[in-house]
Amino acid sequence: MIQYNPKSWFSLIFDVYSRYVIRLLFPLILFAGVLTAFLCFLFIDVLDIIITDTKAFHSILGVILGLFLVLRTNTAYDRWWEGRKLWGKLVNDSRQLAIKLTAFLPEDMQEDRAFFRKMIPNLVFSMKEHLRDSIMVGEMDFVDEKVKDRIINSKHRPNIINKILMERVFSLHKSSILSNEQLFILDKEIKGFTDIIGACERIKSTPIPYSYSMFIKKFLFIYSITLPMTFIGEFGYWSILLVVMAFYFLMSVELISEEIEDPFGKDVNDLPLDEISVKIKKNIIEIFNQ
Repeated sequence: MIQYNPKSWFSLIFDVYSRYVIRLLFPLILFAGVLTAFLCFLFIDVLDIIITDTKAFHSILGVILGLFLVLRTNTAYDRWWEGRKLWGKLVNDSRQLAIKLTAFLPEDMQEDRAFFRKMIPNLVFSMKEHLRDSIMVGEMDFVDEKVKDRIINSKHRPNIINKILMERVFSLHKSSILSNEQLFILDKEIKGFTDIIGACERIKSTPIPYSYSMFIKKFLFIYSITLPMTFIGEFGYWSILLVVMAFYFLMSVELISEEIEDPFGKDVNDLPLDEISVKIKKNIIEIFNQ
């Protein structure tokens, strides 16, 4: 995610925020410019026709399109913000679990403390890679080869790591190291990890409905290719610049919405999952070492 100063107007106005958006926009903007130039030449130089009766029609379409774009942007941002809240909860729950374990486990049980110190960050890293459809495990710190094989060979690594954590907690409970009350307290955070990954999967696997997305794109395209008719009669060849600018702003809103509706990827406006995961690992290590 891009870190920026919201009070720096000059840098925000002239910054090109996303190469991905620009790459997609450039051929569309070029098409809009060429089409407008052709229509200008056709109506001004060839047919000598002045069109002046489309302003009211485009004004009505513009209002309707604006409402659709507002709804589209809000829907995409709601998905992005819900993803951020879920990862904020993951930060808090992982810290709480580590704090409770350090309080419950005796100081001389270094092996069990080391197990949880490694496996809690492993769960976070597995969530991040799972949401990105990745199988990378280089960031994980495995406690032994048996655990490593179980995690690598699993199809849903967050579930397996969560299961391993729960197995260890129940083992400590059976050994009478953890009481019934302590087991109940720890169960809340471990169960919360499953709730978080499930909610993130819901965001990732449920895109904007196809019919809605298709209609927005068709509406944008029809509005944009008929927009030159509104400007040619009054502005002549200056219509090329006006249409290109209008097309840029309209399409940018749609492309930005597409970019943030899946907030778990690696686009510049996606959530900073790498930074959050590393921060959680540092927090967990500090909690167990002090």
